[in-house]
Amino acid sequence: MTIFIVVTSIIVITISAWVVNKFLPWAVCPICAGVAGTWLWILFGIYTGWLEAEGWKLAAAIAMGGSVVGMAYQAEKFLRPFRSRLLWKTIFISTGFAAVYSLILFWRAGFIIAVVLLTIFTLKFLAWPRARAVKSKKVEELVGKMEDCC
Repeated sequence: MTIFIVVTSIIVITISAWVVNKFLPWAVCPICAGVAGTWLWILFGIYTGWLEAEGWKLAAAIAMGGSVVGMAYQAEKFLRPFRSRLLWKTIFISTGFAAVYSLILFWRAGFIIAVVLLTIFTLKFLAWPRARAVKSKKVEELVGKMEDCC
């Protein structure tokens, strides 16, 4: 029964995020929202005592692991030049698993240490895209003329 509830939750939240995306100025990955939203309410339920920990921890752990891997692959697009993709994923996923393991066990110190390490690795490995200036037709025209010039 637990897996039926988890899968249904992922589907419902995914569809909801997909609909909400039509109205947002930025895009949210619907399946990422579905999986993360599901493990968030499971952890909340365990933490508040509304859900039995032993019956729900495995489902939360599976979903959280999926979120960590998904974040590593999404962030991989922003790797700085000459950074190893394999090294990035190995460090991020291993440390991310330690973070979610700590979160499932409600071990705050372990979670904080893992998040600090993830932040350091992320800053070292990734180059966030800068906002690009919007080019007007006139600017594009002038650039084209300059390229054709000589």
